[in-house]
Amino acid sequence: MNRIKNCFEELNIKWTDDKAVKFEGYMDEIVRLNESINLTSITDRDEFITKHFIDSLTCADCEEFDEADDIIDVGTGGGFPGVPLAIAFPNKRFVLMDSLNKRINIINEICSKLGINNVKAVHGRAEEMARRGDMREKFDLCVSRAVAGMSTLSEYCLPFVKVGGTFIAYKGPNCRDEIEAAEYAIEQLGGEVYGVFYNELKDLELDHVLVYVAKINPTPKKYPRKPGTPAKQPL
Repeated sequence: MNRIKNCFEELNIKWTDDKAVKFEGYMDEIVRLNESINLTSITDRDEFITKHFIDSLTCADCEEFDEADDIIDVGTGGGFPGVPLAIAFPNKRFVLMDSLNKRINIINEICSKLGINNVKAVHGRAEEMARRGDMREKFDLCVSRAVAGMSTLSEYCLPFVKVGGTFIAYKGPNCRDEIEAAEYAIEQLGGEVYGVFYNELKDLELDHVLVYVAKINPTPKKYPRKPGTPAKQPL
């Protein structure tokens, strides 16, 4: 856990023994349960710490995250980046969403077992959940490491974000062309890309850069389109 502790220090996050226990416990449970359901392809502990925990935390030192109280993680998979951020910031509220109910049940069970009380994991597709009155444009911040093109991912995520809020996409390092190709879609959805952050943590090469999208206008009611359409027919 020393590498996570060092990451906390670089990102100016308070480190406690309770957080260390929760990180350790979450990793142990995910690796154990991964034998029966696909939660991650990464089971080596050192790699898990770097590529799941530390990678997830890289957005934590930005003003947008600092000012956010309600955060949604779309396409959370095994709980990333939502759970590491929730452990690090127990004062913030997190909703983690995934289309596979087995994953959601596992995340809720582990979080309950470990006392990670600021996480609510919910089952559903983004195209449907973003039309719910209690979900649409209700979040200060949306984060996502889901595997989808930037146009598609923006249609999944931006409808959840309040005007004045932010969507942070974890993308591969060679994402500039993808971002340019998504500019029209992002504009139609009420957003605007305003920054790309490259990891500057010491002695670490992480899989993702962070793409910052400001929510500057309400998302038109016709978005997101019906389930499956954003992936098959990107804007």
